Amino acid sequence: MAEMHVSVITPDGTIFDHRAKAVNAQTTYGGITIMPGHMPIIVPLAIGELRVTRITESDDSENYIAVSGGIMEVEADQINIIANTAERSRDIDLDRAENAKKEAEASMIRARDAKNKIEFNRARVALAKAVNRIGVSEKRL
Repeated sequence: MAEMHVSVITPDGTIFDHRAKAVNAQTTYGGITIMPGHMPIIVPLAIGELRVTRITESDDSENYIAVSGGIMEVEADQINIIANTAERSRDIDLDRAENAKKEAEASMIRARDAKNKIEFNRARVALAKAVNRIGVSEKRL
């Protein structure tokens, strides 16, 4: 069976390093699926879910990772994902993510009322990250 090697790296270190048969990601251009033999490509990643279909001894398994932007480089059968932040679904603290969502929503309201576009956009990005983390955390294995 054809396979790829997938690494997800953040400024804090490597959070994922496994063999896989497929990777689904959200780029700034839309969704993309990478399979063995894919042509070389470098794409910017959006805030979104990364789904890696791993090859294991007994069966295939899906791993979900919340990514908050970065780049994905595909070269031969090696995929390197350099992410601003990334968390595997099993590592996401749901209470913390829900608190971040509430704080981002409150910040958006304050920024809107103050007509502060810069702060509003920062809060909007924080909200998108929190919502993504909540969604990915629901896919724990």
